[in-house]
Amino acid sequence: MGEYLAHIFLKENLLKYIYMNHQLKIAVSGAAQTGICTEDIKDLAMKVGKEIVKQGCVLITGATTGAPHLAAKGAKEAGGISIGFSPAASRDSHVKTYKLPTDAFDVIVYTGFDYAGRNLLMTRAADGLILLCGRMGTLNEFTIAFEDQKPIGVLEGSGGTADRIRDLVRMPFRGKKTIVYDQDPKKLVAKLIKAIKKGRE
Repeated sequence: MGEYLAHIFLKENLLKYIYMNHQLKIAVSGAAQTGICTEDIKDLAMKVGKEIVKQGCVLITGATTGAPHLAAKGAKEAGGISIGFSPAASRDSHVKTYKLPTDAFDVIVYTGFDYAGRNLLMTRAADGLILLCGRMGTLNEFTIAFEDQKPIGVLEGSGGTADRIRDLVRMPFRGKKTIVYDQDPKKLVAKLIKAIKKGRE
């Protein structure tokens, strides 16, 4: 019971810290299975996570494996805050049923809404979204952010969904969207932060 209460206290105070300091929350969406990604995906994903922290933001991911997990590890190595949104309803289900990691997160929100519901909650909790490689789930998170008119950053040259976004958005679509592109993680994070802040002016 003492460990549980300490965990709740940590969560509450961490979230208060984030909101009191007005830190931007950037979600990283990417392939949980990195076989379709470029060979340097580990380095790219770690750099994205580190840059999010170095540039003063909080990292959000789907508390999953692959590219998002690597980004979360990068964020932790840089001394930052990493929040995961799990498809599971509990820690046991997260680990045993979904077989997802817990090691790179300060807080895991157990949504209980499986992957589709988790994607919605995670994306809406963020101020902006970065696509890193990706498969169909990444495309789902992209369309949520796209329809919600959240600023989106695309790490081109990382493979998968991220390298198809330019072609997708050339098709007719509704409204004005903010999408920035770069092949350099540091530059991409800076561009996305600038876009988020500009949208608040």
